[in-house]
Amino acid sequence: MPVLLILGLIAFFVLSWWWHRSRSLTRDCKWREDRSRAAPGRSFHHCVACRAETDLPIGEQPRHCLRQQ
Repeated sequence: MPVLLILGLIAFFVLSWWWHRSRSLTRDCKWREDRSRAAPGRSFHHCVACRAETDLPIGEQPRHCLRQQ
């Protein structure tokens, strides 16, 4: 019985972490990739809603809102 409780708690925390990670952008974030401004081997993204900008490795996309509050 304690083993099931421990496994249940572990599953709860893993699923909570995964759910938060996949849904951390706000509804207002609208990221667009700008390949003309990207450095070699990088991808440049800007948000049309809050005008935040970020430079990431190729193949990655922004997952968090970078809005200055």
